[in-house]
Amino acid sequence: MTATIERGAATAPVTSPKNAPTSRRPGGFLRSSNGKKVVMAVTGAVMVSFLVLHMLGNLKIFLGKDSFNEYAYALRTLLEPIVPYRTVLTVLEIGLVASVVLHMWAAISLARRARHARPVKYVAKKSQANGYATHIMRFGGLTILFFVIWHLLDLTFGVVNPKGYDSAPADRMIAGFDPSRWWVTLIYVVAVVMVGMHLRHGVWSAFQTLGWANHTRDKALRPIAGLLSIVLVLGFLAPPLAITFGVVK
Repeated sequence: MTATIERGAATAPVTSPKNAPTSRRPGGFLRSSNGKKVVMAVTGAVMVSFLVLHMLGNLKIFLGKDSFNEYAYALRTLLEPIVPYRTVLTVLEIGLVASVVLHMWAAISLARRARHARPVKYVAKKSQANGYATHIMRFGGLTILFFVIWHLLDLTFGVVNPKGYDSAPADRMIAGFDPSRWWVTLIYVVAVVMVGMHLRHGVWSAFQTLGWANHTRDKALRPIAGLLSIVLVLGFLAPPLAITFGVVK
């Protein structure tokens, strides 16, 4: 008799009031792990697009100073005189900064959520490949952030550039990577290689987040991620190395 009563009590349906608060967290999709991964994928795509265009612009230094200066001037006069000087470029820069901030927010949020989900470390060790990728994404991101700040102070605002802000863009670039400033070129090389490694893993993660990666597409998508990172690394390294070694003067 007692057993019957206990079983009945345990299996009895539980009713809840209509207005009882739900456990759904405010913020909707963006607060979920999938939402944050989508934010990382979309903002990553924005940054990759910027890198490709920026690389193509930097390569114009091989066509001469005038070609590079014309490219830099064209960026600042987009849609002029419909809009004031540098308006479009400023809007694009704000969008890029917003993408970087959202990308970092999503990455940090996902890392914290993963850490809280398993407060006790796994007994089994992670594979070396996964550990390597994690370190690249974490410390590589910080390295890239500090480098971008220096890069802006050097070649965009001219604060730490020998030629200063009032000089022509091509002159700032050549002075920035002058052989006497070999250490700047070295920092640039390390940062760009770090960007490439970060990009390779990030592009592949974006493929997975957007649902494009599967067992049948792996053989095609992985080389695409690697090839894109290699092209960008070589494209960004070509101008500073050519200036440092006297090919471009």
